[in-house]
Amino acid sequence: MTCRDGNLCSYENLSYPPGQQNKVQRLWARRKSRRIRIAPMSLVATLSPGQPDEEAASIQGVRGGSVELACGSRATPLVVFWSFTPLGSLIPRPVAVTNGAESKVEVGASALGTVSLRNSSLVLGELREGARGHFLCQALHGAGGQLHTVYSHFSLIVLVPVSKPQVRLSESFPVEGTSVVATCTVREGTEPVIFAWQHQAPRGPGEALVGVTERRFQLDPVNRTHLGWYVCSAHNAVNQLSSDGAFLDVIYGPDNPVITMEPLGFTEEGFWASEKEEVTLSCLAASNPHSHYAWFRDHTQVHTGPTYTIGSASRAHTGRYTCLAHNSRLDTRTQTTVQLTIYYPPEGQPSCAVLPASGAVTLVCSWPGGLPTAQLQWEGPQGTGPTAFSNVTWNHAATQLPNRSVFTCTGQHPVLALPTLCSITLWEPLWSPTCWTMATTRDQAIMLNCEWPGGEPPALLSWLDGQQQPLGGTTSSLAVHLLQAQEDLAGQEFTCRGTHPLRVPDPSCRLQLEAPQLAVAEPRVSVLEGGEAWLECALLGGMPPAQLLWLGPRCQPVEPGTSGFMLHPEGSQLHLGIQGADPAHHSGTYQCVARNALGDSSQSVSLEVLRYPAPPNVTISRLTYGRHRREVQLHWAIEGPGNLTGFLVQRRASVPGPGAGAWETAAGDIEPESRTRRLGGLDPGVLYAFRVLALNHHTTGHPSEVKTPADPPISAYPAVLGAAGTGMVVAAVASLLVFQYAARHPETFPRLGQLLAPMEPSHQHRGSMEGCGAQAGTETPFTIPGSDPAQESPDTPVNVTITVTATP
Repeated sequence: MTCRDGNLCSYENLSYPPGQQNKVQRLWARRKSRRIRIAPMSLVATLSPGQPDEEAASIQGVRGGSVELACGSRATPLVVFWSFTPLGSLIPRPVAVTNGAESKVEVGASALGTVSLRNSSLVLGELREGARGHFLCQALHGAGGQLHTVYSHFSLIVLVPVSKPQVRLSESFPVEGTSVVATCTVREGTEPVIFAWQHQAPRGPGEALVGVTERRFQLDPVNRTHLGWYVCSAHNAVNQLSSDGAFLDVIYGPDNPVITMEPLGFTEEGFWASEKEEVTLSCLAASNPHSHYAWFRDHTQVHTGPTYTIGSASRAHTGRYTCLAHNSRLDTRTQTTVQLTIYYPPEGQPSCAVLPASGAVTLVCSWPGGLPTAQLQWEGPQGTGPTAFSNVTWNHAATQLPNRSVFTCTGQHPVLALPTLCSITLWEPLWSPTCWTMATTRDQAIMLNCEWPGGEPPALLSWLDGQQQPLGGTTSSLAVHLLQAQEDLAGQEFTCRGTHPLRVPDPSCRLQLEAPQLAVAEPRVSVLEGGEAWLECALLGGMPPAQLLWLGPRCQPVEPGTSGFMLHPEGSQLHLGIQGADPAHHSGTYQCVARNALGDSSQSVSLEVLRYPAPPNVTISRLTYGRHRREVQLHWAIEGPGNLTGFLVQRRASVPGPGAGAWETAAGDIEPESRTRRLGGLDPGVLYAFRVLALNHHTTGHPSEVKTPADPPISAYPAVLGAAGTGMVVAAVASLLVFQYAARHPETFPRLGQLLAPMEPSHQHRGSMEGCGAQAGTETPFTIPGSDPAQESPDTPVNVTITVTATP
């Protein structure tokens, strides 16, 4: 071997396998000046030095992966030459050569993949199926001045991954009972390829089909459990892939519908529900595709759909309900019928009652109605009692039963979540029987009354005569016996006896009949006129109770509300009240009378009505008209001793002769301190007369003298205006202004001011008329709004507007 430039060497004297020497020399000559980069290796195959006929090492690679084939020993060779012989061929093909400094890869080696050299190792990346075959590495080494060749043989197997499997079904929508074939196919993959199948229901986890390892299997016959997704997985020595799911939709049904109800309640015939609650009937029939449902009630369709809801169940909803299921794909139908009964409890609640019996009590509990009937049971302090439906009775001994013993009746009904109870407490009546008597209308008969209220059960009462013989029958709580009224009953005694299961011994009450007796508080009563008097009368005895009444001075029964009389009953007393006592009507002797069926009695009371002393006399000191003669100012004084409580002013129209008007009240309720009063509401065209009277409670004094009002002072305005003529309009206006100013400023025009100032009223009157007047209401005086009549001045200015029209 001859080396050039310290790097390249010639191989003329090397030994090669037959037919390879010339090819290597030519290859070397063409590629000696080129440098080649070496790619990294992923799989290394190493053979120890040996002879060319050594057995080849078997190497496996995966398509698309990489393989690294290591050549020779650890010693660095002088030249390495790689060749490849495809399967089924005997002609080797050059692949790559390197001298350690430079390397060359044959262009045709790209059919093997991405070929590169890493030192003396051959790296095959992106491995292709064409790389299947035998690789030979010839490495030239120098040692001890001698050259020798090392051969490395490799048999490369390229494995192909399996492709994604695909599942094909012979029928995607089979009818239940037919046959279906499922096939799994792969496009490529190194054998052997092993298959596995998995079935996943629509609403469940996937399950492997045990024992099915072939690419094809058969479902015969197919049923509804086979419905779902089928997935095939294929794997070889390289990889494993699974197919997409293929859905097998098995057509079947509908099965017989199954009807359920909420809330759930079972009967022997079907279902029951409570009245007024919401009831939902649900129907389910296994079917693919899903069933269409229709509901019928007593052969009449009432709803479409799987659920039928009754918003508020009533008794009218009781009936037979049918659910019809229809498979539209197969056009098949099935149906199921159930009985729905609407339960309702009895109205109200159980009623408990107890009836008295000789030495025992009878407990009765009743709660009728409802569907089904309610179950009732008694329970007492000594244990449970009988049970029955709708009505249950329990006869229980009364001995050793303590007072306030409680018995409970429990009513149960399927509709009610909790039992309904009624309780009854046995207790004896309080105290003892009470006896009294009453008389019938017109005292024809006497009623013997006996009452012993309360208790449970109520007590039994009976009347006995003086010889303890029964009078009539026995009743509960109240016993009444009638006796014909007659005088010989006075002094007789009667007994009422009561019995109760919890009371020992039997209590009783007695009464004795007698004529009435009464008394009055005072036989003589005095009262001032207009005052209030009370006559008191009390009933001291009598059986039956007597009727009290008062007779007036004329022996007539006193009627309340008439002539000031009042009757005030209070227990066994009857008080007679007299308001506004009048000597003429109320004085006299009154009688209090008591009457019952056995007789009567009376007591007298004398009533004296005294008058109040007369008040002092009154005189009118001044009486004058006001402005426009619509009101008067009245002043008066009193003369002589005497008490008074007020004054009264009267008026009338005063005309000459006997035709004078009647007296009417102009002002009443005048305080006793008052001595003056302004009276309005007068008619200027009428002449009035006035008089004043003093009052002492109800006693009226002598009227004062009768007077008519005096005129007010003279006013200058009417004279001035009357004197003015139509031709003196301007002068009259000027005079008015002067008079007005003089009236307001009298100090400026003294004489004119005196003329215009109000004069003292005259004490003269036109005449007086006396007589009795009837009282009447007073007329409201006329005043300017917002002004006080008492403060009104006669000199209030008057605004006058005068219009002058000149005619040419």
